[in-house]
Amino acid sequence: MHLDVQDLRNFYYRSTLGRAAQTILQGRLVELWPDVKGQTVAGFGFTLPLLRPFLPDARRVIALMPGPQGVMAWPANMPNVSVLMEETAWPIETGHIDKLVVMHGLETSEQPTAVLDEAWRVLGPGGRAVFIVPNRAGLWSRSDRTPFGFGRPYTLGQVESQLRKHHFAVERHMSVLYQMPSRRKFWLKAGPLMEKMGQRMPAVMAGGVFIIEVSKHVHNRRGTRVRKEAAKPLGVLEGLTKPVAKPV
Repeated sequence: MHLDVQDLRNFYYRSTLGRAAQTILQGRLVELWPDVKGQTVAGFGFTLPLLRPFLPDARRVIALMPGPQGVMAWPANMPNVSVLMEETAWPIETGHIDKLVVMHGLETSEQPTAVLDEAWRVLGPGGRAVFIVPNRAGLWSRSDRTPFGFGRPYTLGQVESQLRKHHFAVERHMSVLYQMPSRRKFWLKAGPLMEKMGQRMPAVMAGGVFIIEVSKHVHNRRGTRVRKEAAKPLGVLEGLTKPVAKPV
């Protein structure tokens, strides 16, 4: 089930560990999408910690928050862009989104298939989406001190297979959050070094979170349409169009 929006806000904005995770995840997302000028960027789940860098240049930024989680006004001292909505019926026109981020929205949903269907629907042709999910082999998915310790963790193969079944093309993936999910000062100070070392490891290693970037491709059907007719049509209704008089 979805976490409460207050718990998510407290983690990312009021805890040292949460702010460290926010910095790492936000930085990797900006590396993937350095230019969103004139584009519509949306986030589903709890993506506020990641969307702020896109506010100045994007044509529009939308934060979609599922009903069971709750909603908070964001950003502060600016026009609100947060929307409370049904997770299986997003209030966005089909093909309207250029960039989509999903975090704390897929693994906590009781209807992940419907969530992926909606994500595919709202994304425009050639659009890009990033799914951020907990790594089953990582320490973050085993700790209830972080939001990634709730819901269903994934292996890389599991999440990529699920995305392909919903007609997403996997472009690239990475593993992040190699630091310990601990609030102790020693591990917090060691976090940047551990993250730097972790980036040299294969993505399947024990980073706490997977980041998977996908694209939506819409292919036209190819081939020549052929009309086939029955070799010997059945005359089931012939008697209605050509009535035959019965002998008296």
